[in-house]
Amino acid sequence: MGLYLELYDERNPDMRKITDAFYETIALEVEKRGLVVIRQPLCRLENEFRETVSRFEKNGADGIITLHLAYSPSLESSAVLADTKLPIYILDSTPDYSFSVDEKYSAISYNHGIHGVQDMCNLLLRNGKNFVIEAGHWKESDVIDRLCRKIIEQPTGMYGTRVGIIGSPFKGMGDFTVGFEVLKERMGIETVDCDYNELKRLVKNVTEGEIDCEIDENKQYDVRIYNNNLYRTNIRTCLGVRKWIEKNNLDGFTVNFLDVDSKKGLFSVPFYEASKQMATGKGYAGEGDVMTSALVTSLSKLGCETSFTEIFCPDWAENSLFLSHMGEMNINLCTNKPVLHEKDYVFSDVEVNPIVFSGEFKPGNAILVNLSPSANGEFTLITASIEMFSCDKVKNGVRGWFRPKMSISDFLSEYSRHGGTHHSALVYGDCVEKIQAFAEVMKFRRVIL
Repeated sequence: MGLYLELYDERNPDMRKITDAFYETIALEVEKRGLVVIRQPLCRLENEFRETVSRFEKNGADGIITLHLAYSPSLESSAVLADTKLPIYILDSTPDYSFSVDEKYSAISYNHGIHGVQDMCNLLLRNGKNFVIEAGHWKESDVIDRLCRKIIEQPTGMYGTRVGIIGSPFKGMGDFTVGFEVLKERMGIETVDCDYNELKRLVKNVTEGEIDCEIDENKQYDVRIYNNNLYRTNIRTCLGVRKWIEKNNLDGFTVNFLDVDSKKGLFSVPFYEASKQMATGKGYAGEGDVMTSALVTSLSKLGCETSFTEIFCPDWAENSLFLSHMGEMNINLCTNKPVLHEKDYVFSDVEVNPIVFSGEFKPGNAILVNLSPSANGEFTLITASIEMFSCDKVKNGVRGWFRPKMSISDFLSEYSRHGGTHHSALVYGDCVEKIQAFAEVMKFRRVIL
């Protein structure tokens, strides 16, 4: 998007020869970096900005690069740019590297766009619109490389995430409860309700050969299942869920175990599939929590090793906190080979006990990430750098131990003071900057513990 001033067209239309040429030069430079550029006429007035943004959206643009070719009054563009859901990338550059004015060339006319950038950025921030900006000379610096790299690496946040839900959110669990329409409008999360008739067909159509293949692949784990019928029934159910995920193009899913029963086509609770899906980079959260499933999905898409988890119990004596859940974890994050076993289950009318993976989360530096619904429709992203460590106080089940950077007394107080929910994501790897960028894209209030 080239930004310009109508006054210049009225008083000095010949300026367009240089500004149009510079626009095309930058478009070609961006294309050299592997991006597809949608070109549009320069924008001067609000209606032109509105029409151009509408065309970008209709043509499937992933974002808008702005280029000030002269000063452009911010009230012509800022409200339009703040309204679009497309991310804004600002290239703050000018044609000339060395600035000087002589009788033949009025350099001021072609190199003063930077104060238009300042005007626009101020209004974007006042309108609550985040943006990415890079400044420098287009040819004599790496500014276009820097901007294009950020465009390619910029997280899309949760926008466009599709999360399937089996059952409904656990009745009475209020902290993660957010209306599906709010998730759609505020975060761009599409909630896909499970069609049980479809799921029944998918489970029924799982072949014996597919079950054999899955069981063969599981030989890489420590399998301790001694009932073959139970094993195969669980695998059939979970492969049916897998097909449901694939057919509906889901990025993640969530299950309320209380809503799982044989009448709905599920012969067991698909804890196994939750762990398998997280290991492939899909999102998951328990108890019908669409929001946290989308969070796990988004963090995984950033390239962070991520698992759904819950802070379960404190060990006051050791100043540590215990992570666990019923039977779901990213099995790629286990210290040792995960154990696959039968789990006793009495909470809903299933045909057989579920099979689950158990293991201990590996030691190392990690980040606990929590997305908390706040007052007035806002959301807070709480992050805490933590130290995961091995401990033999709990020898079975999904388990992990961590110490925050403060006493657990202070940590628990601060965590709840900021509204931290009981469903979180556990993230390994150097992801601090990625999570920060994610929070900015989503306009989340950020709290660092």
